[in-house]
Amino acid sequence: MPTIAGPSLSPHKRIVAARSENTGCPRSAEDITPRKRKLRSDSAAAVPTPIKRKSPRRCALMAEVEEEPNGMLETQFDCLDGKSKWNPRDDDQMKAVKEALHVSTAPSTVVCREDEQRRALEFVKGCMEQNKAGSLYICGCPGTGKSLSMEKLRLQAEDWAKQEGLPCLETVSVNCTSLTKTTDIFSKVLGENETGKKAIGSSTPLEQLQILFSQKQQSSSSKMMLIIADEMDYLITRDRRVLHELFMLTTLPLSRCILIGVANAIDLADRFLPKLKSLNCKPLVVTFRAYSMQQIVRILQERLVELPYVAFQPKALELCARKVSAASGDMRKALSVCRSALEILETEVKGSTDEEPQIPVPEDQMVKMDHMVAALAKTFKSPVVDTIQSLPQHQQIIVCSAAKAFRGSKKDRTTAELNNLYMEICKSSMITPAGITEFTNMCTVLNDQGILKLSQARNDKLKRVSLRVDEADITFALKEIRFFRNCLL
Repeated sequence: MPTIAGPSLSPHKRIVAARSENTGCPRSAEDITPRKRKLRSDSAAAVPTPIKRKSPRRCALMAEVEEEPNGMLETQFDCLDGKSKWNPRDDDQMKAVKEALHVSTAPSTVVCREDEQRRALEFVKGCMEQNKAGSLYICGCPGTGKSLSMEKLRLQAEDWAKQEGLPCLETVSVNCTSLTKTTDIFSKVLGENETGKKAIGSSTPLEQLQILFSQKQQSSSSKMMLIIADEMDYLITRDRRVLHELFMLTTLPLSRCILIGVANAIDLADRFLPKLKSLNCKPLVVTFRAYSMQQIVRILQERLVELPYVAFQPKALELCARKVSAASGDMRKALSVCRSALEILETEVKGSTDEEPQIPVPEDQMVKMDHMVAALAKTFKSPVVDTIQSLPQHQQIIVCSAAKAFRGSKKDRTTAELNNLYMEICKSSMITPAGITEFTNMCTVLNDQGILKLSQARNDKLKRVSLRVDEADITFALKEIRFFRNCLL
């Protein structure tokens, strides 16, 4: 029977017809009729859920993770497969996760610092094999694993000495922030040295150390001394005499002193290397760079991998790593944010059980994107950030200059010194700098806004300037602008 011509098929029906002809299957009414979009669940169809509006900041934070491919997440968190999800209402489980993410909890292995540890260990091995003194300077921003790596280095050096049949190191670790005055470091070293305890007389601790490292050792099996001076920034005085004398201990005749200085100031070596070189005690420099996003994710993973349950959504950890690496790369800050997200979840769970005890809270809850976004906003977002972002350009340049000037142990500078750094940034960027009078007025404005602290002096150039805000807030406020991001490097 001839087919009666009818209205032409729609594009959708043409595609369905073509598919059925190719497969040889008869077309059903369901194939011809366009399918309606199904809702995610029947409950959602029955009761319409009101749309929750999120703040622009939360949307921006979550959008950054959504834009990235999931390949990295899948490879980073393969080890989490097969683990059971945890119960945030269990106090013991919550305590275990918090302890795993605490700054004071030392991990079994220090990851992402293998190259730096290898260089430092090779240096110590060379000194021990040759019975030769030497100095090493470890520098890097706060929270980059310097102190933890040096503690692992001490243990590795002791194990290596035992394997090689060499005398064990006599290690003296000093945190310079605990010293009442800078010269106390010599008495601290002398007091913990077995040979130094026998020294008598009215000479100063420095003189006794100089005598100790200038004398011939009683036997070939005499131990070498490893001095680890952490937070060395605090030894910087006006004449820098203590710092120079400490490094010069490695240059004395027959000295067997291995000095490792650890400091946050990256430019400390640049400022003092010429002088130390002239004193024949130039140290080997090893720099600990800020952690990248991938490194922060890996370190968080290493801390959580030993737990028998999954407490964090992978994308939530990645969001934390992304934001912390962009702001400062401080691993301590990342751990603090994760603990804050845990506390937000804990409060949410306890609040749900208190308000609606008849509805059980799912035991498979974990720290998700919303919790991490709230923790990041709590940690980084502050009125200071808004104030810095709303400043005029030249005042923002002054704030950047102050952030660079006060890195490390330098707590204040004169207005003239800060103005010189401000002039350098302006000239390097081909920006016309303001005059000294206008510069001083802008510093006064920043003082009134609580960003800088300006002391009183008759001469404007001699006024002491210091920072009242955290450097991390400055970095977070200006990191989106490439010019300021380069200035803060």
